[in-house]
Amino acid sequence: MAFLEHPSRLISASVLSLVAGLWLSPRLAHAQNSADDMSLRGDRAEISVTIRDSSGEPIRSAGNVKLYRDGMMADQSAISHGRAFFLIRLLGNYTLVVDATGYKSAQRDVDVPVAVKYEIDVNLRRESALDDGGVVSTKPILAPKAKEAFDKALKAIDANKLDDAEKDLAEAIRLAPGHPDVLFVQGVLFLNRRNWPEAQTALEKVTQLDASNARAFAALGMALNNQSKYADAVPMFEKSVQLDPPGSWETNLALAKAYYYHEQYDQALKTSQQALTESNGKAPQIELVVAQSLTAVGRYEDAAGALRKFLKEHSDRPEAATAKRWLDGLAKNGKIRQN
Repeated sequence: MAFLEHPSRLISASVLSLVAGLWLSPRLAHAQNSADDMSLRGDRAEISVTIRDSSGEPIRSAGNVKLYRDGMMADQSAISHGRAFFLIRLLGNYTLVVDATGYKSAQRDVDVPVAVKYEIDVNLRRESALDDGGVVSTKPILAPKAKEAFDKALKAIDANKLDDAEKDLAEAIRLAPGHPDVLFVQGVLFLNRRNWPEAQTALEKVTQLDASNARAFAALGMALNNQSKYADAVPMFEKSVQLDPPGSWETNLALAKAYYYHEQYDQALKTSQQALTESNGKAPQIELVVAQSLTAVGRYEDAAGALRKFLKEHSDRPEAATAKRWLDGLAKNGKIRQN
């Protein structure tokens, strides 16, 4: 039973989620001092993160900060002008994981016992250090005019203004041809345009120029998936997960689908279950991918249980009709006991 929707129908939302940690604007702080923070924030704590380089100045690179609680990703925020912000409801112990272009990843533990504002500094080291007195970037820095066009393209993609994004990106490419960040956004634009071959070409160049870019490998996997090149897509997603072990549930979901279409059903089941756990309730529709994978490995009653659970907890979602149809199909084909 071919239950899974073809990934080309899901690519726009998946791509935007995939690159959200790098490109989306961070949350704005709602207050300027501790007293105002408490009145506006209510029972939520705020974590304000400043990311600095070796000179002590806020970094200028693109990147993102992920917030973990009890080993699970609770939130993520893009880095803008060296800053990132989080508003959180649950108090306790958190871990910040910071990734920025041209810098080594860093993490910082944060104890949040009360709902106040916490100012956190994280210092990053360049990927390739010459010595204690100087460092060298592994990637060229965009000149001011190229960066201006680049930033405009990002904002246009975020706003789904693809024609504007294409115009601004063309200017960035003219000023900085071959820059991996520019090529990556070009690949994302092609994905949003559903131009899979062109997206593949651009993203392949990125992975060759910047072999540590986990998002580029994941985006390349999506471009390959949408051309039914599942055998080629699988190692791209696997490389993305290898480069960024905490990863994201979107990447693991895409990998699970690639495994499924490549008939690696055991891996599809394991990875879809992992994606469901990592999504922390944000994407209950993953339960249907788990059910499909359970069916593929012959665990029909478990698949039925997953579908019944989805129908019980999410009967108001549009996927409920599909879950009901799949469940009826399992019964009709004699794969499960009749209720």
